[in-house]
Amino acid sequence: MEPSYVGCHIRETIFLFEPARDGRKFCPVNSADTVPLMLILMPLLALCVACFLFFGMIVLHRRMRILTEPPRRKTVVPPFDSLLPPRPAVWLAVRASDPRAVQTALGLNRSAPCSWSEGMTGARGFFIGPPVNGWIIVTGSGLPNPSCDVDECFRFLTALSRKLGQVQFFQADRVLHHHAWVRAEDGVVTRAYAWAGETIWNQGVKTPAETGLSVKCFGYGEDPNADLWAAVEWTAANVGKVPLLATRWSLDPARVNARVLNHTNGIAGESSRVY
Repeated sequence: MEPSYVGCHIRETIFLFEPARDGRKFCPVNSADTVPLMLILMPLLALCVACFLFFGMIVLHRRMRILTEPPRRKTVVPPFDSLLPPRPAVWLAVRASDPRAVQTALGLNRSAPCSWSEGMTGARGFFIGPPVNGWIIVTGSGLPNPSCDVDECFRFLTALSRKLGQVQFFQADRVLHHHAWVRAEDGVVTRAYAWAGETIWNQGVKTPAETGLSVKCFGYGEDPNADLWAAVEWTAANVGKVPLLATRWSLDPARVNARVLNHTNGIAGESSRVY
């Protein structure tokens, strides 16, 4: 039989009887002992009721606003490729206004018109873009890679700058984190830095643009890879800053309005010239 509770009034004091643990059937509990507990629970109960009313008013307000607001126009989301414009891993910025002069300097043969969007894929040997703000972008698989042969890259840039004046070279490999930036003018390299697991080219004084972007440059034989994760972080940061440096030095090809330039073709071709 389950225990039952019995209340009685004795001398204006209410006692509750519950099963005792010491073997007795019941032990008295004074109702005055529950007063502190009630004093604690009542504010909490009031707070819960207030929160319920508050959130209820918020929900009601939002529903009323949805009902009274006019329907919104659908926003046309641009295609994914336009959100992330293509940027080649290696490119040149030549201070020139005539693509034909760049074509002659590179010695292109079997040249043909090519759109900007197609040229930025890097599928052609060389692609010479139309002039943009006094600069001409050159990209393609025919450009030298300092990670493979830094001497070839040096000869290529010095020879090309003798013919065209100011030539800038940029590399940003997001997979291997190899990166490079070179500025050559009239056959002289005024600034160069290239990293391919180690510093393979460091020439000239850091430019104000490099200092402003806080790019890291190390000397020959200097080993910054004491912490592998730290090395991954700073090399990835340097790769990400190459386009920013290109913007400050000359031009970032990914920031060029391809929709405008596609109305003006560039020049694509191959070159058998070895530098």
